[in-house]
Amino acid sequence: MRNRLRELRSARGWTQEELGRRLGVSRQAVIALETDKHDPSLDLAYRIAALFGEPVEAIFENPHAAG
Repeated sequence: MRNRLRELRSARGWTQEELGRRLGVSRQAVIALETDKHDPSLDLAYRIAALFGEPVEAIFENPHAAG
């Protein structure tokens, strides 16, 4: 699932490790999310959206969206 996680993290000057700490996940999990090797759970996607103050849809591409 494509996402804007790296862009949002970089804009705040956070390292992958710092983002992981803020989300309660490992740096490796952040890497997997940023490189589209792993899709977040629904809970994690909502925590990410809350942390960045954006709706989930503004961060993660919906692979099932029409068009």
